[in-house]
Amino acid sequence: MRLKGEVALITGGASGLGRAIVDRFLAEGARVAVLDKSADRLRQMEADLGDHVVGIAGDVRSLDDQTRAANRCVEKFGKIDTVIPNAGIWDYSMPLVDIPDDRIDAAFDEVFQINVKGYLLAVKACLPALVASRGSVIFTISNAGFYSNGGGPLYTAAKHAVVGLVRQLAFELAPYVRVNGVGPGGINSDLRGPASLGMSEERISNVPLAEMLQSVLPVGRMPTAVEYTGAYVFFATRGDVVPATGALLNYDGGLGVRGFFSGAGGADLAEKLNIDLGALK
Repeated sequence: MRLKGEVALITGGASGLGRAIVDRFLAEGARVAVLDKSADRLRQMEADLGDHVVGIAGDVRSLDDQTRAANRCVEKFGKIDTVIPNAGIWDYSMPLVDIPDDRIDAAFDEVFQINVKGYLLAVKACLPALVASRGSVIFTISNAGFYSNGGGPLYTAAKHAVVGLVRQLAFELAPYVRVNGVGPGGINSDLRGPASLGMSEERISNVPLAEMLQSVLPVGRMPTAVEYTGAYVFFATRGDVVPATGALLNYDGGLGVRGFFSGAGGADLAEKLNIDLGALK
């Protein structure tokens, strides 16, 4: 068990990829605290997994909630070795032209508050414990942190911002805390969308991602959530990854090496904007 005796705090860990990481860390010998917005899922998780896990209900946009989770983790397990800021929302690839004018401010704020600020606050809340343990941070990024078309402009910009956080915090927190990022690709999960765009009940599991990606991914199929978890174990171990900080693992099934199949994503832009291009000639 590569994480025996280690303690991790994971945000958004009660479902989807987060829950898969929780299960894998427990199997590797770690104890885990989870900050998640769903009290019901946290209760079920604690019932399923026993005393080696503790759930804290809260909002990742709140420093008070993040601090409460960090304090509860230390109170329960004595320390924090690894923090995994993982909670997020997806914009369901909504292009800029489709975002309603009267919702763009709220949508921008919601996506960035959860996907970027929530990550920053997780580190801020856990920083004293991380320095004391000479621990590590592992950010969940996305293929959208490296390439276009993994989401719309809001999600893609937010995930690119997380790449910046990895690099900046790896510098600021050295030599006490290692900071790295894992960029998964498509996952069949409970990932929701922004409430400000009416997507709070949307689930990525309702999108036929596996079918869409089968012919695109060099590995031949969309990986499962469980298959992504090994990267987090790798970065959380202490013996094998001493040189790893500021590292970005593009872990998306090979999206970056696929061939080009579409040159323009805005072929219908003039139609959506009701612009008669013929009349402009």
